[in-house]
Amino acid sequence: VPETLTEDVLGKMHAPPKPDYPIMTAAKMEEFDSFMFGLSGRFGIMPAQMKSFMDSTGSLWMGGKLVGKTGGCFFSTGCQGGGQ
Repeated sequence: VPETLTEDVLGKMHAPPKPDYPIMTAAKMEEFDSFMFGLSGRFGIMPAQMKSFMDSTGSLWMGGKLVGKTGGCFFSTGCQGGGQ
């Protein structure tokens, strides 16, 4: 999904460069028959980038554009403080 932080902010954080992976957008979701989302958890919530992406799919839901498509998700946290 698209990054929500600007290049300037990422640079100040010393974030490593992003790999050249394909970026999923809400508009592209109509092209697929099913979806599988893998998310990390931080204090029991999903990353802001994924929340922003999910929020952007509202028009697809309202228009019935995802009816009949299957989906799934899985979460993973790396510590006991992950919000369980």
